[in-house]
Amino acid sequence: MIYEPVIGLEVHIQLLTESKIFCSCSTRFGAEPNSQVCPVCLGMPGVLPVLNKKVVEYALKLAIATNSKINHRSIIARKNYFYPDLPKGYQISQYEEPFCEFGSIEIQVDGRESRKIGLTRIHMEEDAGKSMHSESYVSENESLVDVNRCGVPLLEIVSEPDFRSSKEVSAYLTRLRQIVRYLGICDGNMEEGSLRCDANISIRPQGQKELGVKTELKNMNSISAVEKALDYEIKRQIAVLDDGGIIQQQTLLWNANKNIVEPMRSKEYAHDYRYFPEPDLLPIVITEEWIEQIRAKMPELPLVKKQRFMSEYQIPEYDAIVLTDDPSVADYFESVAKKVKDKKAASNWVMGEVLRALKEINCDIKEFSLTPDSLAEIIQLVEEDKINLKIGKKVFEECLSTGASPSKIIKEKGLVQISDKSEIYAIVDDILTKNPEEVNLYLQGKEKLLGFFVGQIMRETQGKANPKTVNEVLKQKLNDRKN
Repeated sequence: MIYEPVIGLEVHIQLLTESKIFCSCSTRFGAEPNSQVCPVCLGMPGVLPVLNKKVVEYALKLAIATNSKINHRSIIARKNYFYPDLPKGYQISQYEEPFCEFGSIEIQVDGRESRKIGLTRIHMEEDAGKSMHSESYVSENESLVDVNRCGVPLLEIVSEPDFRSSKEVSAYLTRLRQIVRYLGICDGNMEEGSLRCDANISIRPQGQKELGVKTELKNMNSISAVEKALDYEIKRQIAVLDDGGIIQQQTLLWNANKNIVEPMRSKEYAHDYRYFPEPDLLPIVITEEWIEQIRAKMPELPLVKKQRFMSEYQIPEYDAIVLTDDPSVADYFESVAKKVKDKKAASNWVMGEVLRALKEINCDIKEFSLTPDSLAEIIQLVEEDKINLKIGKKVFEECLSTGASPSKIIKEKGLVQISDKSEIYAIVDDILTKNPEEVNLYLQGKEKLLGFFVGQIMRETQGKANPKTVNEVLKQKLNDRKN
């Protein structure tokens, strides 16, 4: 039997607001446990929540970016369940009348034609706290609860069951993470939990329309972990059915240490949560005027920026994809590209030296010590033949370590490129005189020795000779000897 996976996602993004969704407590990550709480987010008797307007504005941004239908009126609901890290015994969320519906996100996998993944809805809700089980400061067989996260604002993005492989899921999560970072509404950090993904997965015989029994996968803290967990669960479900078994509807946890899924609990249905309208909050009313105000402030989105980079700067699609992955990297590249003639050179330097350096020093480009102006200056010096590419890379490293300007480093270290032909003629003559045996072998047909001579000349000049001029003069001198 050939089976087809059917996957739907529920993604929660934590919004970059300074305060929580229904109170003024801080949302800062990494604070002392239970230090950012108040009677409202603890659900104490008699308190009243007040909706944070910034949360609605951020939700509007994502709705516009995903071409969703924004409902002019939506209600807030209580989702009732008991768990130790939910002190109120319910979560304030949305269900039957959500904020927006019917959007889509475009993905592309393995160079195939792009397609759209449907969004059932995007809705606002508050986060729950966090139970601590296996941390170093928690005793064996003991759990502690940190309620700092209670009330932190979330958007939940619920997809249609449109995915047919783990790679499509990976592409979707990458694109969604990119969009929310461009919008400035979420940092997309899965390791810190600001972007979390739960996957509903079932399999069915290929060609069958009826859906199979689904399981839900949780506890995946990276996009690669999501891929691995889905691939494992697809194989597990196929094996169960091939052995004549049945799939149980349950929630599973991904164990990254063992690379297996483990049962957590039986899967709930919507009616288990006993949703009902939140009595302490009025319906949310969105006017067209408010929507247009937000639309007017929307930034350029990644797919639009990618196409513009390709047309405006004439760079290949691969370069545009890499450069627009992170909005800050895209801004850095554009600042450099506007100051140099060779836009491809700007692309190569940012994708090569800049991204390598950021990875080595584990730094965000916003804190990168080499400014776009300094990198543009290095590229211009190479363009003008004042230094060669090898020296340019050396200057790049010096700029990073010292903070000095490229021109100052070149002047102090005497790194100006030797382009004067008469000077290079003398150097070439000297190298050929010192290596008569290699000259004879070259003249006998071993032309690969040209690289040897170039290497000797570059060593003699400490890499400062103009490689193009060196090759021209060297070939001329050797051809003269043939004749």
